[in-house]
Amino acid sequence: MPSASLPRLGLRENWPQFALLVLVNAFVGGMVGLERTILPRLAEQEFHLVGRSAILSFIVVFGLTKAAANFYAGAWANRAGRKNLLVLGWLAGLPVPLLLLWAPTWGWVVAANVLLGLNQGLAWSSTVVMKIDLVGPRQRGLAMGMNESAGYLAVAATAFATGWLATEYGLRPYPFYLGAGLAVAGLLSSLLVRDTHAHVALDAALAPQEAASPPLSFWDVSWRHPDLGSVTQAGLVNNLNDGMVWGLLPLLLASQGFSLTQIGTVAAVYPAVWGLGQLVTGPLADRLCKKSLLFWGMLVQGLVLLVMLLTHSYPLFLLLAGLLGAGTALVYPTFLAAVAEHSPALQRARSIGIFRLWRDAGYAVGALLTGLLADWLGLAAALGAIGGLTLVSAGVVQYRMRCAAAAGPLRPLRASFSNPLQPAS
Repeated sequence: MPSASLPRLGLRENWPQFALLVLVNAFVGGMVGLERTILPRLAEQEFHLVGRSAILSFIVVFGLTKAAANFYAGAWANRAGRKNLLVLGWLAGLPVPLLLLWAPTWGWVVAANVLLGLNQGLAWSSTVVMKIDLVGPRQRGLAMGMNESAGYLAVAATAFATGWLATEYGLRPYPFYLGAGLAVAGLLSSLLVRDTHAHVALDAALAPQEAASPPLSFWDVSWRHPDLGSVTQAGLVNNLNDGMVWGLLPLLLASQGFSLTQIGTVAAVYPAVWGLGQLVTGPLADRLCKKSLLFWGMLVQGLVLLVMLLTHSYPLFLLLAGLLGAGTALVYPTFLAAVAEHSPALQRARSIGIFRLWRDAGYAVGALLTGLLADWLGLAAALGAIGGLTLVSAGVVQYRMRCAAAAGPLRPLRASFSNPLQPAS
């Protein structure tokens, strides 16, 4: 067998496949950006919803569905194949823009977000795991920085574009035409992706000592393991505050008289800095203490949310949105790199699935909690509570997580591999 046909680990060795997966994840992120600016306003203006809990119901459903899809994407990745789950995720996403475009009642919007949660959980999880499979143990932070950067830059671009389209042409239909194009492009590009099961087997073969590692249980990843548990709780709180920003920040800005274009710009600055920042913070996660990156990222997020309580200036909101994005950029690629670091190769997909189950359950918890607080005590109380909880999460990381030694210099990972291991069942 020619050596060129053997699987190799590394970004340079797998750059065409890696670049295609980056593009696919940009389309995945664009599907979420479709809702970031206009859906809370659509709830008020076209469906006449008043209660914050009712308005945020679409985020609750999205978060719960995405969390479950994340878990099963991890559990089924070795058995069903990463590419099959990726394509299945895009098949679930195809009807979403059309349901939002034609929705006669709010129930259609909620149903669309069930499908959007399936799309995000299956498709995004698959691109995460496949990139980690390709690059090997020394470039996971870089891989996750590029993956998450593409996704959240697309969230930002779509949030801005839909805000502009809604201002110029109305909330419907034009913003959702953009979403239909993203869904078709995502499905077509996913059909070109190749599965990475051989790379997983090579990674496991190069680390035979992992065979003696005890399997990680659901509760190990969720809490019991001090490092994995610290990462998991921080992931949940991070997406809890992101769910609050998604659902309540547009309403907070609208209550202060800002236009849809201004709201769309603020909604875009946050994920834009989040996305661009990960091109820097992803490589840092390969070299610096992951505990420090997580602590400072959560601390910055919590402080920014509390300062927003005192803000009424549009330029200051733009600045704070950028700082919130920077704090999130510190933690996002670090989460996934840390989970991968503490999980044996053949358990990695499942561990990432468990982590992403809890992380994206944060959307549902955040939407429920902030909706109830906003209805009961007002928007400011909801914002303050979530900011305080984010600071507590930073404290848990600082107290409980260990700081592993920084990674050494990169080394090539190649092996003679004429008899690939089969994916684990």
